Amino acid sequence: MKKLKLVFLLVFINLLGYSQISKTVTIGILADKSSEETQPLLVKLQSEIKSVVGRDATVVFKEVLENGFNVATAKTNYQTLLDTDTDIILAFGVVNTIVLYQEKNYPKPTIVFGSVNGDFYDLPEGQQTSEIDNITYLITPFSYTKDLDVFQSLYDYKKVGIVIDEVITNILPVKALFDDFFSKKESSYSLIPLKDKGSIEADLDGVDAVYIAAGFYLSDNEFSKLITTVNSKKLPSFSAYNQEDVEKGILASNQPETNIDQFFRRIALNVEAIINGTNPSKLPMYVEYKNKLSINTNTAKQIGFPLRYSLIGKADFIGEEKGVTSDISYSILDIMKGVVEKNLSLDAERKNIELSTQDVKTAKSSYLPNITANATGVYLDPKVAEISNGSNPEFSTSGNIALEQVIYSESAGANITIQENLQKAQQETYNAAELDAILNAAVAYFNALILKTNLQIQNQNLQVTKKNLELADQNFTAGESGKSDVLRFKSQLAQNTQSLIDAGNQMQQAFNTINQLMNNSISTEIDIDDAEISQGLFKNYKYEDFLEILDDPKLRPALIDFLVEEAKKNAPELKNINYNVEATQRNYRLNNTGRFIPTVALQGKYSLAISESGKGSTVPAGIPTVPDGTYNVGVNVSLPIFKQNQRNINRQTARIQEDQLLIQKGNVELTIEKNVNDILLDMINQIANIEISKVSEEAARESLDLTQNAYAEGAVPLIQLIDAQTNYLQTQLASATANYNYLLTSMQLERAIGYFFLMNTEASNQDFIRRVNEFILSRD
Repeated sequence: MKKLKLVFLLVFINLLGYSQISKTVTIGILADKSSEETQPLLVKLQSEIKSVVGRDATVVFKEVLENGFNVATAKTNYQTLLDTDTDIILAFGVVNTIVLYQEKNYPKPTIVFGSVNGDFYDLPEGQQTSEIDNITYLITPFSYTKDLDVFQSLYDYKKVGIVIDEVITNILPVKALFDDFFSKKESSYSLIPLKDKGSIEADLDGVDAVYIAAGFYLSDNEFSKLITTVNSKKLPSFSAYNQEDVEKGILASNQPETNIDQFFRRIALNVEAIINGTNPSKLPMYVEYKNKLSINTNTAKQIGFPLRYSLIGKADFIGEEKGVTSDISYSILDIMKGVVEKNLSLDAERKNIELSTQDVKTAKSSYLPNITANATGVYLDPKVAEISNGSNPEFSTSGNIALEQVIYSESAGANITIQENLQKAQQETYNAAELDAILNAAVAYFNALILKTNLQIQNQNLQVTKKNLELADQNFTAGESGKSDVLRFKSQLAQNTQSLIDAGNQMQQAFNTINQLMNNSISTEIDIDDAEISQGLFKNYKYEDFLEILDDPKLRPALIDFLVEEAKKNAPELKNINYNVEATQRNYRLNNTGRFIPTVALQGKYSLAISESGKGSTVPAGIPTVPDGTYNVGVNVSLPIFKQNQRNINRQTARIQEDQLLIQKGNVELTIEKNVNDILLDMINQIANIEISKVSEEAARESLDLTQNAYAEGAVPLIQLIDAQTNYLQTQLASATANYNYLLTSMQLERAIGYFFLMNTEASNQDFIRRVNEFILSRD
């Protein structure tokens, strides 16, 4: 009998448990309007509710009833749920919120989450629950008036256009709200009701800013057109909704990232509480979260909106993470070519070539004829003229033309050869300057890339500090840590903000350098393309292949020998010295054997008596008359025998200069060899750094994630979190710059060998690689 009672007891317990598990709760949902964008949210909400309720009940959702922004339909929909088997009512939207707010009694548990912000709730200060049987509200920190204050602190607008859904203007006293708000302001507003299609272009005339408190039910395409319209008019814009609007192109918002998960969890917990017997009147109304100012830097650039450094510490910047937005973006090849074409220092060097060309022309002009014309007028003492028998008249005018033509001159020929060599030497001086300018362009480019990456990483580090500050604040609120942690991260936030400002200024200075090198206006706003090994322009810069050669003790010496040989062959510095040596040797020959070679010149002169008058102008009879025009031609041969010993001195000087140039040549060759070897060692270091930094960054990132989670749980102290963050920052910088440093070192090697791959054709580059392979194979 006892066993039988036990069996009945077990069956009863199981039946009781089964009846509790199988309890069914029907939930009805009221909405103003749905769209393709809101349908996934409904599914997510239903899934969240079922997940939270779990085995407490079987949740069944009725079909969503929409009112289409019609008050009468909203009332009918609500009554329909009251008249059916609905257990809990969820109401969403402005119209449903107002309809339910006006009700006096609530027969069924009701949760209201509307789009009406805090400006329209008239609740006693300090009231935390509805205190009305069977209803609770979820009230968020949305506020039109607070948003407008934040917007004005960001941009001091004079007249703001407030875009708001037309249906809301018909339901809520928005005009009265804004009239009262702006009556206390120096600025004004224009109310712009948004119709179904979202076209407001005609309503934007006369406003200097736009506050968008509408568009929730617009499609993505319609909302995009709305943003495009506002931005095309260069108007600063501010969204009443979340950060996603800023990501879509609105300038700013004071709302954080979407809190939909938080809202849905809160609704689900309220449903669970109601199922477990809690009256909605006892449930907390306010959904608390901190506002967060976010700004789209791309939009700011597009509309010409100035971003102040004071915003960095309190705002999140969205859009171009690297902090740069410009219509002009240069690749390294653009900068290299731009420097060659437009750099002022190179222009000055090119003028030196032109000047040396002029010197060559001057030297060659020694073999051109020298023609001189003279005219003379004479008045002679009439007493002398009278007895001159007509040979010296009192008044006479005459002219002559003289010709001098060098037939051969050793000094002139030597000077031509010397000036031609000096001209070639000057060309090599320019070539060296051009190679240096190209390297400077590469250095400026990679420095800018490093600083641009530093700006991005400093911004990311700032966001990490903000997150850590939030964790510290949460721990302090929960009593898991002291106020000192919060203050420490506030101090860290200020320091990181300053680091970000410094990084931005340093990057701008790097851009200024690029503008100077390319002869742009310094104020020109530019950007630079990123550079990655083995991609784009650097697809052939494969450090793995290079490392394989450098790491082979058999191949490395051959490669070094080839590069040194190539560097000496291409070096404009050595070519410059060679041309100067040739000029010096020619000068030596001139002052040595050349001094015994005479100078031969042709001379000629033609004279013409133009007029004669006065006494003595008539030739007496019987005396031959001198013709009016006479000429003479002659050949001159000159040979300087002794010229104050200057020839010997000049010969000795030329020999000393030649010796000096040869010493310089040896030093340059030694320097080239050292540079090639040093740069190759640097490249080995850079290759190792690339691989090591990857591992370090990944380990530091994982460590930071673990430390943040541990700190949030109170398992590790503050200092450990700061160390993890600092370590991650340093490894990020090292990893990000490792590739750039390798490519920069490659450019330094190319300068050392006098051959930039990016500035040559693919055919030339393949020929270079072929010669490398042949040289290395010949050493096997």
